[in-house]
Amino acid sequence: MKEYVIGIDIGTQGVRIAIVQSNGTIIASAVRPFALNNQSREEQSASIWWDHTWMALQEMLQQAATHINLQSIRAIATTSTSGTVIPIDDAGNALHNALMYSDKRSVEEGKLCHELAVQYNQDGFTGFNTSCGLPKILWFTKHYPQKATSINKWVHAADFITGRLSGIYDVTDYTNALKTGFDVDRCAWPNYIKKQLIDQSNWLQQVVPSGTVVGKLLPDLAEILHLPTIDIVVGLTDGCASQMASGAIAPGDWNTTIGTTMVIKGVTKKALIDPDGRIYNHRHPEGFWMPGGASNTGADWVNTDFDQNELAFLNNKAAKLIPSSHLSWPLKQEGERFPIISPKARGFAPTDLSKAALYTANMEGVAYIERYAYELIEKLSSEQVAAIFTAGGGSKSDTWLRIRSSVLNKPVYRCQEASGVLGAAICAASKTVFSSITEAASAMTQRTLEVYPEQNLIERYEENYHKFIHMLIAKKYLAAC
Repeated sequence: MKEYVIGIDIGTQGVRIAIVQSNGTIIASAVRPFALNNQSREEQSASIWWDHTWMALQEMLQQAATHINLQSIRAIATTSTSGTVIPIDDAGNALHNALMYSDKRSVEEGKLCHELAVQYNQDGFTGFNTSCGLPKILWFTKHYPQKATSINKWVHAADFITGRLSGIYDVTDYTNALKTGFDVDRCAWPNYIKKQLIDQSNWLQQVVPSGTVVGKLLPDLAEILHLPTIDIVVGLTDGCASQMASGAIAPGDWNTTIGTTMVIKGVTKKALIDPDGRIYNHRHPEGFWMPGGASNTGADWVNTDFDQNELAFLNNKAAKLIPSSHLSWPLKQEGERFPIISPKARGFAPTDLSKAALYTANMEGVAYIERYAYELIEKLSSEQVAAIFTAGGGSKSDTWLRIRSSVLNKPVYRCQEASGVLGAAICAASKTVFSSITEAASAMTQRTLEVYPEQNLIERYEENYHKFIHMLIAKKYLAAC
């Protein structure tokens, strides 16, 4: 009998839901966008999230009922943005809007959390800033003391949907709890949080690995949806979900997602300790580690500097120009954070290049930054990067994949559906349909293209890469080794 799971992705702009077969095929899906306003980057209504999720569930299941047996659906899991938190009462009702990961109001609280983490728990997570949950909790307590007395729990965005489905709100997962201060190495909340920051220790949830079954679908919801009381599975953050959906789930596997920015995440046997704080570690559901970092370098230049109608033409031209001798860094904003830390960094490119030559050099420049990131990762982890899975808009260019594979001198794999909703579905299937998240990811991800280094490109790119690094050093963006 065919088996299915449901993945839910609560994004900044809307909710997406999909029914996924155990082989990774998406059977049906539904999308419900949120009505956003000027405040949406700071706060959003968790109740509206649920309303949209509920409507999308009904729409999708009605669509799917015509061609699958709904009784074959086994589980549901949810993914959402990292660092978004909601205060709830003992009935699971939101006492205030969700404080979004992009809310910048908790600057001072972020500094305090960082200082205390360095002082009392230096080996744990110390990279607190305004995108983290713990500073937001402190900020809210300071500015809304009258509401603080009614708080039963602080939950993350995915947990709120899990709670609505199961009635269980007091459980979260490693990936969501990290930026609220959970020590994923010791698997415990550090004492300094309870002693120095939060008196109400009941505010903090129980933390378990992603994929853990936490309860059953509430009977009244199951009846309305015409579903059995299926398993509700604790989810994960959107970045980790996309990583799983790309296929990068085993030690030595890494994922590069090139969208507006470039996000690199992978799996290692040991935690990756970066004294400069460029990389932080999530805990893998099977006990491995999932380190990663985010660069300001990405593919934003494609949309800002080139006509979208010309991209196919430019990619074809670039295929004939590689390897080029031009050095370009298409960094569109001020400063870089990973793999180098340089607040004063500025992008650069040769002048008087043709449009196709500049497009080619920009793709090569991003690949050079990607290579430096992986060299840093191998140095810090003492583990080899075996393969790179890729996603995001930047992975759609076959020419760019050829460039990246030869610059990195590693195979690059593009997967069919590297989305958060598929990652949530993999999580849902990991202990219900399969025996592990590795087994689930292996069965539910499909490679659509495998690209390998080309010998005629490797030597030239080796030379150009070192010229690129020397240019960064000469501009004082990077310290000499």
